Amino acid sequence: MHHFKYQGDEMYCETVPLQDIVREVGTPCYVYSCATLRHHFSVFDEAFQGMPHLTCYSVKANGNLAILGLFAKLGGGADIVSGGELFRARQAGIPSNRIVYSGVGKTQTEIDYALREDILMFNIESAQELEAISRRAAVAGNKARIALRVNPDVDPRTHPYISTGLKKNKFGIDIEQAMKAYERARDLKHIDVFGIDCHIGSQLTETAPFIEALKRLKLLVGRLEKAGIRIQCLDLGGGLGIPYHEEAPPHPNEYARAVLQELGDLPCKLILEPGRVIVGNAGVLLTRVLYTKKTET
Repeated sequence: MHHFKYQGDEMYCETVPLQDIVREVGTPCYVYSCATLRHHFSVFDEAFQGMPHLTCYSVKANGNLAILGLFAKLGGGADIVSGGELFRARQAGIPSNRIVYSGVGKTQTEIDYALREDILMFNIESAQELEAISRRAAVAGNKARIALRVNPDVDPRTHPYISTGLKKNKFGIDIEQAMKAYERARDLKHIDVFGIDCHIGSQLTETAPFIEALKRLKLLVGRLEKAGIRIQCLDLGGGLGIPYHEEAPPHPNEYARAVLQELGDLPCKLILEPGRVIVGNAGVLLTRVLYTKKTET
């Protein structure tokens, strides 16, 4: 659902004619519907109301400060992939304890910044990154809360360029190697093993790949518990798709029902990282035609 509609030959954003906005601010400009954003976020977030959870909007989908500020007021958090996104999230009023730092290329400066801000947790992509964050936390004299991003070797059935959960993909730690990585994390003085993370891809149009990944994560959580490593939160990532052409992705309610049924009574807080499903059809780019040029066809 979105709030861009034609009335006659004129397009409106909610109750405002886009022509009025053009006269006020000129072109080009982006126009976003607050009602659409609020509705999409609320529908997604409320679908998981049966379980402790935190909806961390994926800032890379759209980092507009007004959008981030709206989600902050709605109780949302942020999934970030850079120091710049951390800055924007904090500027927009998102509390540090609602920020999860994902991404494969965290620099020393960015790690130090996130440690100073005392974010909820780092999603760790590799054994090398785990050691780097441990060293920076030691310098800072505190502990870094972390989750390991586990690659569950699940086919997300999406475009190969946005698939991230197969063994051949570069992202995360192979699920077969995860126990060893968690045991190492447990032994590091300046690391607090807080959660487990998974993100299998973008623009997924069915629930089955999410559930297959979740089944594998649950098995790993059980093994970790037996080894004395308690997992407090499970980050299922994002990736729920939207219609572009003929796609028919599941409604957030359908997605949530499947996830909650599979989770059962697992004693973990759920973290979700929706992006395009929240903002994908919430805005338009207004431009002005300057010329029309005819060519031979």
